[in-house]
Amino acid sequence: MRENSVVTEPLAEAHPLHVLCPTFTVTPSAVAEVARQVRALCEDAAGTLPFHGWHHVSFVRSKGAVFARHNGADVALVETAALVHDVNYLVRRNSLAEDGRELRMRILATAGVPIAVAEHIDEVVCEAEMRTRNRDISPAAQALSDADTLFKALPVTPVMLAHRYLDENGVSLRELATKIVGEQRDVHTEGYYFYSDQAAAMYSRWATANLELWQCIVESLDDPSVAELLTAVA
Repeated sequence: MRENSVVTEPLAEAHPLHVLCPTFTVTPSAVAEVARQVRALCEDAAGTLPFHGWHHVSFVRSKGAVFARHNGADVALVETAALVHDVNYLVRRNSLAEDGRELRMRILATAGVPIAVAEHIDEVVCEAEMRTRNRDISPAAQALSDADTLFKALPVTPVMLAHRYLDENGVSLRELATKIVGEQRDVHTEGYYFYSDQAAAMYSRWATANLELWQCIVESLDDPSVAELLTAVA
């Protein structure tokens, strides 16, 4: 019987880290140090991060903490994940969350975050990414995702910030519009654009209007008159 119990132990490794270690957290001093490092990096790279700069990071951190308190996720862990969720844009333009893993882990290590906690934070960041997230991500990833998604859905974002995304990532308006519709339409239709009931109640109307706008942009770009107009003002 003892031998059988030993045989079954490795099965625990198959469970997600957030299930095995639900009490992972980050000390206040470590959160502050991560914030200091990321802000310094963003300010140094301000000229190349007009969209994903400190203004975006601090917004996602603030809203992520609100959503974490609402869904029971560890607030300090979500804040830390928000602080490092977009450091991939410091590594390479138009990149994925996983491309920032080495820098992310270095920032967390310098701040004194234990390696197991840092790995969990990296897991949360990648789990929350819009293009790959699903209905069953962890509460911490849900809080991070809702905060990041809200930034995208704000009514002011396409007006004041979309052109900054184009400049930062070297993509065309068609590429951005197609990306937004392609990544966000299905999760919106399937009912988990926002995971939090609170976020859904407050912001779903904005999200719906935002997606409709970007769908209209995709369609408009096939109109020869619109194409001629854009060529003229470019």
